Amino acid sequence: MPTASRGQAHMDDDTKQLGERPIKEETEEAIVHARWRALFNFTTRAHILPLSVGVLLSIASGIIIPALALFLGRVFDSFTDFGAGRISGSELIKKVSQNAIYIVALGSASWLLNGSYYMFWLIFGELQAKSVRDKLFSGMLQKDMEWYDTRKAGISAMIPRLQTQIRELQIATSQPLGFAVQYTVTMFAALGLALYTAWNLTLITLAGVPLAAFVLAGISARIQPAITAQIEELTQASKFANNSIAAIDTVKCFNGQDFEIWQYARAVKKAANHYLVQARTNAIQIGFVRFVILTMFVQGFWFGNHLVVTGQRNAGQVLTAFWACLMATQTVEQLLPQFIVLEKGRMASATLQAILIKMDKGRKVSSMIGQRTPQYCDGDIQVTNMSFAYPSRPDQFALKNASFFFPAGETTFVIGRSGSGKSTLSNLLLRFYNPAAGEVWIDGESIQTLDVNWLRNNITLVQQQSVLFNETIFKNIAFGRRNYERVKKEEIKKSLEMAALRDTVSELPKGLETLVGTGGSAMSGGQKQRVAIARARLRDTAILILDEATSALDHTSRLIVMDGIRKWRKGKTTIIITHDISQIEDNDYAYLLDGGRIVQEGYRHVLSKDESGLFASFLQPDAVFTKTSITPDESLDIQGPRISSDAHVSSDSLDSMDIQVKRRSRISTIYFPPENEYQPHRTSQAFISPLSPVVAHMSRITSPRASMLPVHNFPRLADLPEFTQLSSLVELETMEVPRIREGSHALEMKPLPPRPVMQDLSMKKKARQKVVQQKAISPFKTRKKHQLPPAEEVKPLIEILKTVWPRLTYGKRVVLVCGFAFAFIHAAATPVFSWVFSQLLSTFFQPDGSKQALKWSLSVLGVAVVDATASFFMHYLLEICGQAWVDALRVDAMKRVLDQPRSWFDRDKNNLSRLTECLDRNAEEMRNLVGRFAGFIFVAIVMMTVGIVWSSIVCWKLTLVVIATAPILYAVTRGFEAISGTWEAKSNNAAEAASAIFTDTFANIRTVRALTLEGYFHKKHQRATSSALNVGLRRATYSGIFFGTSDAGVIFVTALVFYYGSILAASYQFSTSNILIVFTMLLFSISSANAIIAFIPQINSSRDTATRLLRLASLPYKSSHEDTAETRKFSSGPIKFSSLTFTYPSRPTAKVLQGLRFDIPMNTSTALVGSSGSGKTTVAALLLGLYPCSSGALTIAGKCIGTLHIPTLRNMIILVPQQPTLFATTIAKNITYGLSEHSTLNATSNIYAATWRAGLHDFILSLPDGYNTRVGDGGMGLSGGQVQRLGIARALVRKPQVLIMDEPTSSLDAESAKGIRDCIKELVRARTTVLVITHSVEMMRGCENVVVMAAGKVVEHGTWVELMQRVGGDLRKLIGGEGMMG
Repeated sequence: MPTASRGQAHMDDDTKQLGERPIKEETEEAIVHARWRALFNFTTRAHILPLSVGVLLSIASGIIIPALALFLGRVFDSFTDFGAGRISGSELIKKVSQNAIYIVALGSASWLLNGSYYMFWLIFGELQAKSVRDKLFSGMLQKDMEWYDTRKAGISAMIPRLQTQIRELQIATSQPLGFAVQYTVTMFAALGLALYTAWNLTLITLAGVPLAAFVLAGISARIQPAITAQIEELTQASKFANNSIAAIDTVKCFNGQDFEIWQYARAVKKAANHYLVQARTNAIQIGFVRFVILTMFVQGFWFGNHLVVTGQRNAGQVLTAFWACLMATQTVEQLLPQFIVLEKGRMASATLQAILIKMDKGRKVSSMIGQRTPQYCDGDIQVTNMSFAYPSRPDQFALKNASFFFPAGETTFVIGRSGSGKSTLSNLLLRFYNPAAGEVWIDGESIQTLDVNWLRNNITLVQQQSVLFNETIFKNIAFGRRNYERVKKEEIKKSLEMAALRDTVSELPKGLETLVGTGGSAMSGGQKQRVAIARARLRDTAILILDEATSALDHTSRLIVMDGIRKWRKGKTTIIITHDISQIEDNDYAYLLDGGRIVQEGYRHVLSKDESGLFASFLQPDAVFTKTSITPDESLDIQGPRISSDAHVSSDSLDSMDIQVKRRSRISTIYFPPENEYQPHRTSQAFISPLSPVVAHMSRITSPRASMLPVHNFPRLADLPEFTQLSSLVELETMEVPRIREGSHALEMKPLPPRPVMQDLSMKKKARQKVVQQKAISPFKTRKKHQLPPAEEVKPLIEILKTVWPRLTYGKRVVLVCGFAFAFIHAAATPVFSWVFSQLLSTFFQPDGSKQALKWSLSVLGVAVVDATASFFMHYLLEICGQAWVDALRVDAMKRVLDQPRSWFDRDKNNLSRLTECLDRNAEEMRNLVGRFAGFIFVAIVMMTVGIVWSSIVCWKLTLVVIATAPILYAVTRGFEAISGTWEAKSNNAAEAASAIFTDTFANIRTVRALTLEGYFHKKHQRATSSALNVGLRRATYSGIFFGTSDAGVIFVTALVFYYGSILAASYQFSTSNILIVFTMLLFSISSANAIIAFIPQINSSRDTATRLLRLASLPYKSSHEDTAETRKFSSGPIKFSSLTFTYPSRPTAKVLQGLRFDIPMNTSTALVGSSGSGKTTVAALLLGLYPCSSGALTIAGKCIGTLHIPTLRNMIILVPQQPTLFATTIAKNITYGLSEHSTLNATSNIYAATWRAGLHDFILSLPDGYNTRVGDGGMGLSGGQVQRLGIARALVRKPQVLIMDEPTSSLDAESAKGIRDCIKELVRARTTVLVITHSVEMMRGCENVVVMAAGKVVEHGTWVELMQRVGGDLRKLIGGEGMMG
């Protein structure tokens, strides 16, 4: 078995090494060379129906325009005959009226078809978005942790980019794809009509199209690489934004705002350069196509006139053919603005597909899932010859040939220095990673053969950085149970009591229903740890791993919690990873790791005697009464080991051989029990599906034990009589009733003959039935259905566009003016062309038609050159301004976001996922308002104005009729805009809710996996995507109805204009030539204005996203308490809190500090101590100006902090947080974060000195790249202790006047902690004021003053000796167990 599993592990590694590069190259090539069918990468069978209906309706709609050309040709033919005198006025009215009726019928069909196809394409886009969201979510759930660790930009930056690409795909596969199908059909139908009507004229007219197509293809080749490069830079920008907002406390405390804004602006600028390549290319395409369309008239009309003169074709046929050719080429022009949208959608789809391919071809969790789901889990764990290196640092092994044995039913400790590989062991036991070598066995079963969900349902991991989800306290604890919806409040309360959290929760206004905030931000570090412990208690699995799980707790809380854990875990396998050896009792077995190797192991009372061993260096006793006089009846057990129930077994009665013998004897008792001895069994909590039946009969498992004798050499109980009684005693004391899985779906199990005495299974069945039948009363039942956040009121377009001019530089303003000047020329070119076109039409009934045709055809050539040039510059210059506007808004928004007071980030609408999405996707969409839509709207307005004025001069009556229809068309268009805008905002909100769940899941994927909550979040995400789909379907329905109405309105107006024009011509009120001029001007103008309707949904989407970004860009700047104070010159001095009261703005009813009074003398060290949640960290936050004081006074050197310039203050007061932030950059840049590039503190010698004092210098030099080693997202991972020491070095490099250290040694071993204490003493000697927030007794004793807090007040203060001499004092209670505070 081990050989096979080990071989599988090697095979996986070989696959990774040999296959990763080909996979990467293959997928990157697939992205670059993606074809248009990539838009359908996520189309499923369920999408075929709406797609097919949408295509069919698009085809039918596309035929309407060529059909309209047929009737337009007939109408112009009638007017030509009338102008030539071939028909009378009454015949003209009759013919035109008949064709007008046909046109009205076409308008009605257009109403129905356009509305329907628009609706179905929107539905298709929504289905594509849901499909890709679901596939990505499922695919990422299946990936192993190695995949997450090796993301280049880090998973936090990857998530918002994925959401942006999903949005790009959705937009592309909605109306733009529908338009593309419609325009393509229109083009071919129009060409077919033209060829049918006058094939020779068609060929002459379109003679230049093949060459034009070849040129366009060459130009388009430049777009894809630019899109790819832009995506990379935007991902980098998103990474910077995400990291800085997520670490806002660090950014503010170290004055890193300017640096964050600078690197974000740099990434945004690089992305902008790549986008402008796309914009320039697209503008060239549009200008070129415009030139080709207009120049068709030169040869087309000249040859058409020749055909009429020679009698080969009549004027109507020539006009029909020519109009059809014009429509065919105009569809290409209309498609070009959609081209970038489709191109981005294609690239987004190809990228998303490539990610899924990498997921599918790479190693997945599913490939790690074995078949075995044993009914019971005793908890016996053996690790043999384990070696492992993290993917981010494959050359450095975290574990090296390490072997462990964790007997079932016992508590075992794993200790070691920071980075020695302790936490790596827990990651491997939970199968977050596969080892490079070695094997893990649980109850004799290879871990490779066990179902990974079974494994994680029987192992609970509680880590130092306890992750809480943005849910209630109740739900966060209930997540410990598989059937979390059936958990009762009574069960939760019992778990809270064990975690010493009951009183804290009961004091909250909403109790268990209190939301903990994103990442548990509403709770202190200790409270979060206790919630995680309560969750583990409710989970109550066979195996528990505590990884520094009580490091943030005060001494008393830690003793109480650990005492509760020992009682709870008696007879259950428990692995405790810690630096605090006071938790290790004399009879506890411990492994000591150093450099990934086991250097010592044994029972504490034996290890303590070995003064030459590494364990001796951990013996920094927390004995606190060595220099104080305490009466015997007041003495407390402070020194560490608390006497357990089996403490009567004296260590003196055991000789040196008992280290291994007793360890084996426990195995003997478990695996070779004496006759009639009761053996408890842990029932597996795995969900055993009927599709995966469990073997009914299971025999007892025997396996070799790590660091022990082989099985066949195990001493039998008969050979060890002196230990039989002891082992039996231990077993009898720890026995418990077998656990029955609640709500289990397991198949019925038969009795296991070889097993020791067990309860009758019929009793188990009854118990199981009883549990299932119980009606659990749970808040889950009464919670309201998830509701979407209310949509923010969308700003009007004109109000949004008013922000453009102030945001542009002088140079960009000139560019904007030039852009609109060229837009005016482009707009004026259309009426001019219409007039020239009408003159060409007049040549059909003029005597010298051929000469006039040549003259006006050459005039068209001049118009074409001017119009094409103006079109290019209009699009390109406005895109430049649009990009500059968005970049300015992005940077300004980022600047203002980072400037907001800390309380602003506590609001739900300002959570991380919303802010990063706003800066990324929203900014990209809103650029179109200036780059694309503003130009089109301006052109339409100018065109309509010029056309109406000119037409009024030529034929005012016909113009008035057209103007009379304007209010109706305007009302319909505004209705479409309002409906589209409203539902666009709702749809964006729904998508944002789904995105937030996506972020919450994968940002905390390790905890999600450890708690096997994949199913919960999968269902939650599916509900959110289904809700988004439902909103999208309603949006499609309402928008489709109004789109059809607004789009068909122009056709109805066209019919009216022709009919009334025939009446005016027949009555000879106006000449035929003038009427034709008005026809062409109004038709071209109306048709250009009508093209805007197609953009309304995209305009509304951009308006909604612009509203969101403008909210951030309009935030107050330099107006919070951090910047309003003017005192910038001040020095350090005594710090005094006077009657200070404080409540967090997000929780105004809960007072955190109440009348706080104490002093911090200058150039001294002060320990601020108290139970978790007593307000210690809040004191640090107030000293650093993160929040203003509610009432009372906080003075520094006699000056009120409210009068001091906070950024200047933060240069003087430096914080070492309990959990320092690692930025995605090098170690050196992490240490000097926030310092000016030219600061003398940036000197290499100063950096080395800081890391040396923090005990990190030697470790950094051992890395291949030394101080240039990249860490953080996408870089090398560091252990908790290493990160903590890096945080200390970051503070020391600044040579602070005041240093605040929040639990600076919670992740450090005793030796490293001593180094930090010595460092503090040196700082005080160097005239630095040090405030240490701590639970460490040794740290308290090393400080000159101790301030004890409880419930937001100072209850005691003085020197260490003074406070320890006070009988019944609060400090003695806090650290000695005389009572618990808070």
